Amino acid sequence: MAQKAIREYDAKSILARHWDKYFPDFTYAYETVLVQNGSELKELAKEKSWLNEKALVAKPDMLFGKRGKNGLVLFKDQKPGDVTLEKAAAWIDEKSSKEQEVYFSFDGDTPTGEPKVDMLTHFVVEPFTPHDQSEEYYISATVVGDEDVLYMSAEGGMEVEEGWDEKVTEVKFPITATEEEIAEKIKANVPADVKDEDKENFAKFAIGFFKAYRELNFAYLEINPFVMQGNKIELLDMVAKLDDTAGFMMVEEWGDVEFPTAFGMEEKSPEVLAVEEADAKTGASLKLTLLKPEARIWTMVAGGGASVVYADTIADMAGIEDLANYGEYSGGPTTGETKFYAETLLDLMTREKDAQGRDKILIIGGAIANFTDVAKTFTGIIQAFEEYADKMKEVGIKIYVRRGGPNYEKGLKDIKEAADRLGLDIEVYGPETHVTDIVRMALEK
Repeated sequence: MAQKAIREYDAKSILARHWDKYFPDFTYAYETVLVQNGSELKELAKEKSWLNEKALVAKPDMLFGKRGKNGLVLFKDQKPGDVTLEKAAAWIDEKSSKEQEVYFSFDGDTPTGEPKVDMLTHFVVEPFTPHDQSEEYYISATVVGDEDVLYMSAEGGMEVEEGWDEKVTEVKFPITATEEEIAEKIKANVPADVKDEDKENFAKFAIGFFKAYRELNFAYLEINPFVMQGNKIELLDMVAKLDDTAGFMMVEEWGDVEFPTAFGMEEKSPEVLAVEEADAKTGASLKLTLLKPEARIWTMVAGGGASVVYADTIADMAGIEDLANYGEYSGGPTTGETKFYAETLLDLMTREKDAQGRDKILIIGGAIANFTDVAKTFTGIIQAFEEYADKMKEVGIKIYVRRGGPNYEKGLKDIKEAADRLGLDIEVYGPETHVTDIVRMALEK
C-alpha cells in the first residue's frame, strides 16, 4: 500500500460525495471552499451566498497539523466579533504574502524543535460552527500490520493526543471481518464517556465512517473533531491519506483529487509527477524519488523491499551522497509502462556527465519475482536503451543487472544481447548471485 496525503478540502469533498451512502441518518452541510488568495475568496462569494451571510473560519490547507497552536486558524473566538468575508480575505492575503514559520511539535503550547519555513499557498474556508465542547468527538482509522484499527474518543480537539491511552478506545478488525461483525464490535466499544443521548448516534456514525474508510480506499482517515448535534454532523478538521495504488479504479469515487507537496518540502520535479501520474493509472507500482540528480549511482529496482535493500547497500558502501534516486517498478508492469519508467531514469541520468569524470552506474536489480514476467519488463528496458544508447555512451554509463523470476533466463539473455549490439557496457547476473553483490562489483570496479 502506498499512502499519499491529501488536502483537508479533498478529504471532506470525498466524504460529502458519498455522504448519503455511508451516513444516511445524518446531515452534513458541506460548505467549504479552497482558495489561494483573498480575491479568489471574494469571487466565490458571488455564487456561494453563505460566504457573505455566515461567520467564517479560515486556515491553511497544506498537509501540516497543529495549525491552531501555530496561530494559523482564524475564527470567531480568537478575535472580537465574527470573521466576515472581508476579514477572512484580508487574513489570507496577509498570511500568504510572506514566508511563515511552522512548528510540528509542542510541549504544551511551547514550540519545540526547528520550524519549517515556506509560503502558504492554499487555504480552506468554512462557516463557524457554534457548539459546546462536550459535542466534540474524535474518530480515526488506519491499517496496522494485517488489521484495520478504529480509534474513537469522547474528547476531540487539539489535546486528544495528551493522555491518548486513557482517552481513546482502540478496536481492531481483521481484513476478513464482515459488515455485521464490524457493526456489533463498534456498538460494543463505544467510549464510555460519550453522552448517553449520543451513544446510539455515535455508533451509527462510527460504523459508516469505518465502512467509508475501507470502501473508498483510505489508508488513513481522521476527523478531529467532529461535532454531533442530534443528527446534524459538522466535520471541523480532517486528515486523510489515500491508498494511491487503488487510484486507477477510484477515479469516480475520489473525483479530481490532488496529491500536493507538503509545506516545507521541495516541489516535485516534472519527471516525478509524470511517474506518479502513470502510477495512478495502473495496477502495478511505479515510484520515483529524486535524491541527488547529479550523483553517479542510479537504480532501477523491481520490488519495494528490494529497493530499500539496494538503497541501504549503496549508502553503506558508497555513501548516500552518491545515490541519485530511490524508487521501484513492481506488480507486473506492462512492457510500455516499464519502457516509460526506464526512459524517465535514462533521461535524467544522461543530462550531464559526472563532475569528477567517473563513469555513472545504473543498477537494474531485484529479488526473485513471484509473478512479474521478467522478459516482458526487460523488453521495455531494452526499448529505452535503444532510444538513449548514444547519450548513455557519451556520458559513460556502466550497467549491472541482477534479476530472477518468471522467464528470467530469456530476459537476461535479451538484455545482454541488446546491450552488446548497442555498444553499452553491461554485466548480467541471475538469482545465483546474491541480491546486492552487483553493488559491490560496481563499486569495486
